[in-house]
Formats: sequence, C-alpha cells, structure tokens
Amino acid sequence: MSTDTTASVSTHILDTSAGRPAEGVAVRLAARAGGEADWEALGGSATDADGRCKDLPALPEGTTHVRLDFAVEQYFEKKQADAQQDAPANRDSGAPGVFFPEVAITFAVRPGEHYHVPLLLNPFGYSVYRGS
Repeated sequence: MSTDTTASVSTHILDTSAGRPAEGVAVRLAARAGGEADWEALGGSATDADGRCKDLPALPEGTTHVRLDFAVEQYFEKKQADAQQDAPANRDSGAPGVFFPEVAITFAVRPGEHYHVPLLLNPFGYSVYRGS
C-alpha cells in the first residue's frame, strides 16, 4: 500500500508462448534513492498460479528508481523438461531452451503512485509496460 511519501510496485508474468500465466518465476526487488545511489536489495517473491507476485516488499521512503529482476531461465527449463516428458520425440537438437536467462526491468517512480509492471514473456523475447 502506498502512502503520500512512498510508491508501491506490483507485477505479473504472462507466458505468451503458452497463452498462460507463468507460475513459479522468482522475482527480486531492489530500489535506490537517486540515479547515482547504490541499489538496495529489498527481497523477493515468486509468481503464483495466476502469474502474480502478491507479496513484494514495500519500497523505502525516498525511492526514485526500482529494479525488478525476473529469473526466467529456471521457469523455461522446467517447462521444457515437462514438455519432453510428454513428447520425447519433439526434443530440440540441443539448442538452449531460453535466450534471455533473466530479465531486469528498471523504472522511475514518484511518491504516492502505484506502478504495475507486467512482463509478457516467451523463450526468445519479452515486453513490459506500465499497467494499471
């Protein structure tokens, strides 16, 4: 919950290659007060069955920049392993299962505002935007 002196952040991930939420993706949150300040790791969470992180840590007062780090490689490795169990004949010829092993999104925030930052994800690309 944001106050007049802090911003708040939420996120969710949609796996566009499957048309479904991405469950079990680790998400870390960091913040800093000013563009030259050091990042402060605040903690993290993992996406639920709906692809949402409902328990990201609160931002400290004075936060001006936020970074969300998404550990997507493990998600796609598990998804690929599950698919190979179901259809072993469809194995790729040794190609990596994911091109981007992690996604880091950095954005500016203002006190008192909420920022919802969805990640649209597939093994070879991603897109983000400021949601509502």
